[in-house]
Amino acid sequence: MEFFCYHRDRRGSSALRDELLEEHWSYMDRYAQQMIARGPTFADDGDTPTGSVHIVDLPDPAAARAFAFDEPGYQAGVYRDVQLRRWRNLLGRTMWDFPGGRDGGNRYLVLGLGIGAGELAGPADRDELIAYGPLLSDDGATWIGTAVLLRASDPDEARAVLDPAVYAEVEVHSWAFGGRQ
Repeated sequence: MEFFCYHRDRRGSSALRDELLEEHWSYMDRYAQQMIARGPTFADDGDTPTGSVHIVDLPDPAAARAFAFDEPGYQAGVYRDVQLRRWRNLLGRTMWDFPGGRDGGNRYLVLGLGIGAGELAGPADRDELIAYGPLLSDDGATWIGTAVLLRASDPDEARAVLDPAVYAEVEVHSWAFGGRQ
């Protein structure tokens, strides 16, 4: 089962986040084989971390909750909240398989919180998509939104990957490939 996990930073927690970086990486290294994508989100300045995205393939919801809530930064109070949802990998690859590579261009996380019927198939043009899939209910039966990692020229282009008529809200966050180099 694939899960989308987004830890959102608590305001003023940057120093604690930095202090725990090696501990965070070591924790995530334990999930290296299950990782589909990972990386930090940033404020508009491009430098200030605002969160941490992980898309992982885990055996069940209990394992996903343990993954999200045992994370060292979460345990220490770095994060204000966690979005944890079932997810489906419509591209069938990891971020490391993205033909555009790890560097070059602007990268974004786009989250669409759905209304009505969902966009399960995704866009036809997938060249700039790093990860793409629906956010699903806990039982995996109901579409509730979409999570996308992509390369785009700016936030507006990133936002355009989702049809605004299908979503009650669309968030766009600067994002970068995460993990050890």
